[in-house]
Amino acid sequence: MAMDEFSPLTLLGILLIVIGVVLVALPLIAKHIPNLEHIPWIIVWVYRSDGFVFATSPILIIVSVISVIIHFATRLKTL
Repeated sequence: MAMDEFSPLTLLGILLIVIGVVLVALPLIAKHIPNLEHIPWIIVWVYRSDGFVFATSPILIIVSVISVIIHFATRLKTL
């Protein structure tokens, strides 16, 4: 099956699944990498406490908030 046979929504779904798997794996990767100080905090921010590891990307959060604001702003114009 060629890529041109997939609908755009199917491709978007596959892309979101791949991004989700990467984001789920990020804390596991951060747990095994002992030193993340050389990575800028804006790219990856890691919180560790008593065996709990939380890793996120502030850039991802900023882009998500901006996209939600743009979505709602354009949606309000069309109503």
